[in-house]
Amino acid sequence: MELELLQGPPINKVIFYGVIIAYFTVVLGLGALFSTQTRTTKDFFFSGQRFSAWLIAFSCVATVIGSYSFVKYSAVGFRYGLSSTTTYLNDWFLAPLFLLGWMPIIYYSRVTSIPEYFKKRFDERTRSMAILFIMLYMVGYIGINLYTMGVAADAIAPLDKLVLKYFPGTSAVDAEGIMMATKISRFLWATIVAMVGAIYVTTGGQSAVIISDLIQAVFMLLSGIAIFLLGIRLLGAQNPEHLGGFAAFWQGLPEGHRLPFSGFAEPAKFPMVGIFWQDFFGASMFLYFGNQGLIMRFLAGKSVNEGRRATYAVILLLMPLSALAVSAVGWIGRAMLTHNLIPKNFDPEDAFVMITAKIVTNPVLFGVILAALTAALMSTIDTLLNASSAIAVNDIWKPFIRPGRPDKHYLNMARIFSSLFAFTGLLLVPLYMSFNSIYVAHATFTAAVSPPLIATVIFGILWKRFSARAAFLTLFLGGILMGLSVKWPDLIKPLAALHGMEPGTGYNYMRALYGMLLCSTIAVTASLIWPHRDLASIEGLWLGSLAAAKRRFKGSAPNDQEPGRKIRLRLVAAEQDIPDTAEALEKIVVSVPPAAAAEMKARAGDLVYVCDKRCWLGGLRSVHATLAVDATTDGVARLAPTAIKYGALRTGEDVTIEKII
Repeated sequence: MELELLQGPPINKVIFYGVIIAYFTVVLGLGALFSTQTRTTKDFFFSGQRFSAWLIAFSCVATVIGSYSFVKYSAVGFRYGLSSTTTYLNDWFLAPLFLLGWMPIIYYSRVTSIPEYFKKRFDERTRSMAILFIMLYMVGYIGINLYTMGVAADAIAPLDKLVLKYFPGTSAVDAEGIMMATKISRFLWATIVAMVGAIYVTTGGQSAVIISDLIQAVFMLLSGIAIFLLGIRLLGAQNPEHLGGFAAFWQGLPEGHRLPFSGFAEPAKFPMVGIFWQDFFGASMFLYFGNQGLIMRFLAGKSVNEGRRATYAVILLLMPLSALAVSAVGWIGRAMLTHNLIPKNFDPEDAFVMITAKIVTNPVLFGVILAALTAALMSTIDTLLNASSAIAVNDIWKPFIRPGRPDKHYLNMARIFSSLFAFTGLLLVPLYMSFNSIYVAHATFTAAVSPPLIATVIFGILWKRFSARAAFLTLFLGGILMGLSVKWPDLIKPLAALHGMEPGTGYNYMRALYGMLLCSTIAVTASLIWPHRDLASIEGLWLGSLAAAKRRFKGSAPNDQEPGRKIRLRLVAAEQDIPDTAEALEKIVVSVPPAAAAEMKARAGDLVYVCDKRCWLGGLRSVHATLAVDATTDGVARLAPTAIKYGALRTGEDVTIEKII
């Protein structure tokens, strides 16, 4: 986005800086607020697994969508119309496997990362390969987001005066000096973002990340939909001969733009078959089965059922709304072009900034929207920082460098690693400045990295014969073959030709499918030669053994055949307290009267969830506990004082208690 491209109200820099300062103040405040509840690594990475479905769902949306999504899909929507939503609607096809297989397996196995699952399901060397794949992706993605944030913020409010005053080699008149000043300004903005992200993620952990992402998601969705409605209103005002703004909008779209899908293999740069395979395997599958950050969102839920409810909300409601929010500006722009409201030589790449400037005529509102959408990139960066730290601590530091230390030690290291990864991503920003198209490079990298990891996960949860050797070969050989496809794209030519795709762009779209076919072939062949034979070692780690996974999770036979009802009791402090340690907080006990247990269809030893009665808090005040049935509790629920403090609950007030398993 270049500032001089704007053909609308001038940006009020005072408003912009005010919004940025207010935003950073809020997220830093969230970090400080949740630091008191972040006492263990489970809190830091998974928020104590306390959150409700609606909070997880909004947080997932913020993780997936950033301000770059608005810029990218506004251009796609302008060029191709309603088919720009294809990317956001691929999730429906993978939902059954995620809901019934991957999510319950990884939740019940109590793993803290995808590589840790690979260690349990396969072996240590497969885990090491998974660490390499995932960390390369996440650290690189942190750098890309920091760079994009720097570009966006610099376009709106460049720090030119500061740079020209304090940095030698910069100039306001010399072309080389101007370029240097621009790069420094972008790097300074990226540095500010990295510092803020590191501080609030380090202090507040996953809780601060999820709550700040909730704010981002709501604002992004409301902003996108509001701009769409304002655009409809503008089209109606400019076309009084129509019955209304929507009629002007719909008639302004060419016939091909009104279709939900583009042609099967045409247009060459946006074919339906290419978009499906690329986004299904290269984006959607990796997002749900290989993205550590998103997996940690679902692991932060209070139960598997709550994670499933969150998935329903994301796929059936929030993703369609997101598709509308990020693409609608492009659709409005294309209708405006038909009605001669913008120049014929309009560049679709400028659609979001220029069309928004045309629609939102109030300079203050326009500045607020751009400033807030720029800050929305934080919602992706914070997720990546927390997820990278989880892998560094649980898969590298804890098993190999400092095993057997107290949980407090690993919590401190988690905070240190969050800061280190922010700094590492910042060091990559100058490298990304040398590329002409960061997102093309990133899309190519994602399509190359995704298939080996995704194939290993899918076969691991579906096929009990899939062995450790087969998994390692799938990752190792698959990674090599994907790298070769980048160097020699003609390897993809037969597959592209089979789908009627043209060379060049067609190869990029087919790379993910090409990789999945190759990696699946390696997985099946290797498993037939070296099958996994010790089935007892993978109990609870594949789809056919979910009952064993539940038993292992609970430590006894699960009690989930009869759901029972939630109960409400007054909370009182137990006479005996527990130590304020990670081990003790994992074994919290809540005592309830027999009648309450019967109403929940629960028995002593069941896992229950004790939560503040105010459901709109989303689980911020809650704890998991083991149920004890005690006739002397006299119609109240009793928790140890330390457990009450840990869950931010209040004695003397009602809490809801529900059986988990």
